[in-house]
Amino acid sequence: KVVKHLSLSLFGSSFLGSEDHAGFLYIRSTLQSLQGLPLPNQPYLFGLLAHRAEVAWAKAFPLRLMLRLGAEYRFYPCPLYSVRFRKPLFGEIGHTIMRLLVDFRNYRYSLPMVPGLTVDLEAQRTCIKIPTTGYNELMTALNKSNEHVLAIGACFNETADSHLICVQGDDGQYQTQAISIHSQPRKVTGSCFFIFSSALKASAGYLAKSSIVEDGLMVQITVETMAELRRALRDMKDYTVTCGRLDQSDSQELVCVQWVEEKCTVNKGVISPIDGKSMESISSMKMFQKSEYKENGKIIRWTEVFFLQRGEHPKGGASDSAEHNRLTERIARTFCLALCPHLKLLKEDGMAKLGLRVAFDSQEV
Repeated sequence: KVVKHLSLSLFGSSFLGSEDHAGFLYIRSTLQSLQGLPLPNQPYLFGLLAHRAEVAWAKAFPLRLMLRLGAEYRFYPCPLYSVRFRKPLFGEIGHTIMRLLVDFRNYRYSLPMVPGLTVDLEAQRTCIKIPTTGYNELMTALNKSNEHVLAIGACFNETADSHLICVQGDDGQYQTQAISIHSQPRKVTGSCFFIFSSALKASAGYLAKSSIVEDGLMVQITVETMAELRRALRDMKDYTVTCGRLDQSDSQELVCVQWVEEKCTVNKGVISPIDGKSMESISSMKMFQKSEYKENGKIIRWTEVFFLQRGEHPKGGASDSAEHNRLTERIARTFCLALCPHLKLLKEDGMAKLGLRVAFDSQEV
């Protein structure tokens, strides 16, 4: 199994000395200090021990659990260590806005995510920032959503100095709190999700209404505003919703939806084994290949494909061509088979990670 940021690995009934230990929630370090830690080469993840009572949140909305751990252990955004035999941070699901957005029973549907999407909460102004690279994911969420509700999960906001979190009390009720970077004033607060609902009646006397719900943002708008918002999103245009009473312009707030050119952070710290070239900002695809090649007690496995810029072709553009995918697979298979007789020698020489760079287009390889 290939694990990634905010994915979950579950183990048997008893793990690390307790039946309450369910498995690991994997996270990527962001603002935490790594000084003094013995670290492997990139890419790597940290595993946080999840309590069995927290599994529903780890599956359905892992960002909520990650930030709640940060609040519990006073690390922003979360600790990089685990505490065994601790009490669970969440209990029965109970009454939460997420019940409307997530199938907690069978997990057939959940809150859609757009990679790189963040929410900035500031005084009198909220900004939902959507990376242009996430257009296809946003359209998928838009097409699948109810016409009256648009709900999308956000990523951890690394540019904010604080973040909304959701705390479940002993009575099972959910409360909104915030955690922040130590000794820094709170100017921009991140949010874990946003919901636009067209339940607002034009006769209510409001242009729109915004509020904080648990660890996210709720914006109530009219049916007409929802139609305009959806049209703007499809056209990849910015859109601003003015919230507040019609007759109180001095206390109105703005909710801005902006398309931004995301500073790509994929494959941060990854180095090519061929020539030491940085692979940062170059898109890649993990290979879930069932077959592996063995010889002399060693195994070689094809694990990832990086899409490099060549000439005037779009940077890092992964090809959707089935023919290219089949060609890539055949090349990788031939490469692995050719190396099989030499695996033991390569391993003894410390060459455990190998790369093959191939240039091809419609006419040549």
